[in-house]
Amino acid sequence: MESLLQKIKENTVVMLLLLTGAVFLFLKYLSPLLSPFILAMLFLTIFGSTLQKMQKLRLHRQVGAVLLLIFALAVTVGILFLLGRWLWNGLPQFLARAEYWKTKLPGWADDWVDLGIQELKKGAIDIEKGMLGGAIRYTGKAAAVGGGLVTFFIAVILLAKDYDELMNRLLDREDCHLLLSVICGVIRYIATYVKAQFVIMTIIATICSLALTLAGIQQGVFWGMLAGLLDALPFIGTGVVLAPLAMMQVLEGRVGPAIICVSLYVGCIITRELLEPKLIGKRMGVRPVAILISLFVGIKLFGLAGIIKGPLGFVIIRETWQERRAAKEGRVSKSRV
Repeated sequence: MESLLQKIKENTVVMLLLLTGAVFLFLKYLSPLLSPFILAMLFLTIFGSTLQKMQKLRLHRQVGAVLLLIFALAVTVGILFLLGRWLWNGLPQFLARAEYWKTKLPGWADDWVDLGIQELKKGAIDIEKGMLGGAIRYTGKAAAVGGGLVTFFIAVILLAKDYDELMNRLLDREDCHLLLSVICGVIRYIATYVKAQFVIMTIIATICSLALTLAGIQQGVFWGMLAGLLDALPFIGTGVVLAPLAMMQVLEGRVGPAIICVSLYVGCIITRELLEPKLIGKRMGVRPVAILISLFVGIKLFGLAGIIKGPLGFVIIRETWQERRAAKEGRVSKSRV
């Protein structure tokens, strides 16, 4: 029996399959239960340096965590409120302009435009009906989300006090070293990526909002913020917003703003290419094609949640495999000395 286990451990393919299966089971069944605590650890890792600076100002670590939570919540709610209001107020204007753009397009495009307008109107009606008649149906889901947020807030406050000391103590235990090394590596990996994407997203959203507003485009701030948000999503980018926006300006005979939209799109690509290596560097070490594959597999396995769970699962497998190989090499080298 012992020899069989040893053979399994030495078989790379079998170990990789077992690791992949364990990660799948974790993401499928355990992560929904542990998500508030995982997010709390991620939050404290991202804002760990900020909490340390607050401590130097003689502000208790838990009080600092509460202030950061309030600030993050206020920013998130503010952005969602502004985007929702701009979208809600701007959709009727957009549909009205679409009828005008239809007259500027070739005859063969009429059916496509009509289909697009009908889908937008149908979507707006469905949203309105859902808001008016689906309140009871979504009460349970809203309560679950609210409970998760409350648990997350409490977990952040409780972990903030002893987070560093707890991690150091657990890492000192040899039996927990591999697991905690993987957990810390994954959290640092995600924290590095999230911080970098937030900085890049903010810069691109600011540039786009200012440029589109100065170009005289209606709701330029909304389009700029939307472009910044979409730019942070893998393989989507600002082109999803700026390319159609440039086409709209051409249909209205505004060549100057259209050129600005195209130039802005190129500028956003260059900005990301310049900032991403500096903010992330080679610490990530993951090729874009690997993230693309993990996104596709994640969506197939987990649905919409796979956008997050797919890349996350890949990172967990990668970090675990690297830690296992490093530990194995360490044991080999130690035995030879």
